[in-house]
Amino acid sequence: MFLINGLEQDTLAVNDRATQFGDGCFTTARIAQGGVSFLSAHLARLQLACQRLNIVFNDWTLLQDEMRQLATQQQQGVLKVIISRGVGGRGYSGADCLAATRILATSSSPAHYMNWRREGITLALSPVRLGRNPYLAGLKHLNRLEQVLIRSHLEQTDADEALVLDSEGWVTECCAANLFWRKGRDVFTPRIDQAGVNGIMRQHIIAQLAESPYQLIEVVALPEALADADEVLICNALMPIVPVQHYAGHDWPSRELYLYLAPLCELSD
Repeated sequence: MFLINGLEQDTLAVNDRATQFGDGCFTTARIAQGGVSFLSAHLARLQLACQRLNIVFNDWTLLQDEMRQLATQQQQGVLKVIISRGVGGRGYSGADCLAATRILATSSSPAHYMNWRREGITLALSPVRLGRNPYLAGLKHLNRLEQVLIRSHLEQTDADEALVLDSEGWVTECCAANLFWRKGRDVFTPRIDQAGVNGIMRQHIIAQLAESPYQLIEVVALPEALADADEVLICNALMPIVPVQHYAGHDWPSRELYLYLAPLCELSD
């Protein structure tokens, strides 16, 4: 189901800035038992992105109501919310855009995530690297061509997910997930102040680790750092957390951190 500016339709104006320039932001939320998991965090993500991208959008209460409305109809599934700068403007200028466009879409839950959580996954190093841009780093904006190419290359391998580096060769994230690894009681995750997405589940795990026996360290690391790990995990708002079983000749049978975090990652508001 699609809602565009409150109307049930699946047609977007060809001159909307989302289609013209990828001029907007989005978030993808898990629908569980008819509710939107981490609803307030998803709204906060959209608000931050609109602020950083200079998109004027003030209908937050209306958007929240629409998100809840669609969730009750889906019960279990996925809710994607897009905010574009809207229709109008000439060339790159958005000065003539009168109102932002809000797009909501629901779909079924990815069936393979359950098997991933049970069996673990394999990573493959992606040949596609993320460009470094501190102004856009952390945001989930609509310019996802890098991820499209990463997924295209991943589909030519037998791996489940891609380990993605930035243009300088530092570990950043996966194609559609954030990354954590554990060595003893130290838990590491890549810094994303130059590239990558500050995922909702990444934020939640960092908050949970602050109250845990583990120490969270945000690092700049080469992919070889994973070889020394006791355990590797990936996460996003839908999975929500999955153990990595194999990468580049290394296996991680430990599930210590996974078993600690898994029930905490089911929390919702």
